[in-house]
Amino acid sequence: MGKNKDNRAKYLIIGNSAGGIGAAEAIREVDKAGSITIVSDEPYPSYSRPLISKYITRERSLEGMLFRPTDFYEQNNINLLLGRRVNSLAPGEHTAELDTSEHITWDKLLIASGGVPIVSRIGGLGKKGVFNFITLDDAKAIDEFLDRATTAVVIGGGLIGTAVTEALTQRGVEVTVVEMKERILNTILDEQASLMAEEALEKAGVRVITGCTVAEIIGEESVTAVILSNGVEIPCSLVVVAIGVLPRTELLKGTDIKVNRGIAVNRNMGTNHPDIYACGDAAEAYDFVYGENRLTPIWPIAYLGGRIAGYNMAGTNAEYPGGTAMNALNYFGLDIAAAGITIPPDEYGYEVLSKQNDGVYQKLVLKDDLLVGMVFVKDIEKSGIVFSLMRDGVNVHDFKQALLTDDFGLVSLPRELWHERLETPPLGLVLQPALPEERVEDFAGE
Repeated sequence: MGKNKDNRAKYLIIGNSAGGIGAAEAIREVDKAGSITIVSDEPYPSYSRPLISKYITRERSLEGMLFRPTDFYEQNNINLLLGRRVNSLAPGEHTAELDTSEHITWDKLLIASGGVPIVSRIGGLGKKGVFNFITLDDAKAIDEFLDRATTAVVIGGGLIGTAVTEALTQRGVEVTVVEMKERILNTILDEQASLMAEEALEKAGVRVITGCTVAEIIGEESVTAVILSNGVEIPCSLVVVAIGVLPRTELLKGTDIKVNRGIAVNRNMGTNHPDIYACGDAAEAYDFVYGENRLTPIWPIAYLGGRIAGYNMAGTNAEYPGGTAMNALNYFGLDIAAAGITIPPDEYGYEVLSKQNDGVYQKLVLKDDLLVGMVFVKDIEKSGIVFSLMRDGVNVHDFKQALLTDDFGLVSLPRELWHERLETPPLGLVLQPALPEERVEDFAGE
């Protein structure tokens, strides 16, 4: 690790998270000798971002969050530049300029730069006690501040907001969640599942306010309260802004690389420049449910996209099979698995199958006898099998009524499908925050 003396890399990777590591591993499977340089503006070796809430709860240290062993970079002959930022790219010259004014010349480039927090227009964001929750440094800063915080407001009731809310609650902090939309976790769950999640939060002592925003954070130097858009004031000593994440694409401003909401890539994870690739939260990649490119900021999908990019960068043709929004989580003791379209449009052609009893909720969304969405709450045991049928585009016409029966399992499938799934285990619970890193890799690498 350290400075690349000749400032040249056959492969330059911007980003040291799931996508960047996936690419480096794939490259080394094909090219054992070509020089690889990874640049990261964080000071740490690659760690599992889904686990940063476990740092706040003291369940994980940095060592317990590492995505790869500490000698990974040395063993793979990777030049790792930590705490360094790529300031600009010159695609035509195949060069990147760092914040140290150094230039790196590259043959193949991967942009795995991830996402950045959505910038809010809330007044008072610069006060002490206001934090984001995207990186390990964010988690460290919150952890250090908890000695002087007993009450918190979390702005945003999505995945990030719910994760930090659970962590703060476990540390004895009284939390209020403020969500602009009418329900929490609204981008991944339907109304019934959102209601069940909200009830789990409230049962744990969390106050949930929906259909409202924070207009201002007040206090002199430090936070003392927030004022909501309806004028209500909520006293607090800590605020976490968890509104969401946007693709980090600022590097491409002024270049000819195509950017929509994220960097546009083909099924090889290549951009419109023949030597530049992109993956992960920064890229718009193929979604097999929608049949088009979409943003899918999911850790295992970033890893898989990175591997596909790495193979192609090293000269081995590989095609990204597609991903889709998929989340499996356990917050406040409630197991949830959801993927694809959870709220189908009103247009003709969608079919919904659902079941609810004893606190268990299960819902499937189909179109033309193909599974395109699922929601499982509390009992998620069969979600892995269902997701594999969705991922593989299996026509379920002959057995769809059995999908939500209590005894549904592999043996319920036609014999040829049963054997296929015994040979290739289905992708299951891929994003549970406490998931061991090696399982995250296994699922992502399928």
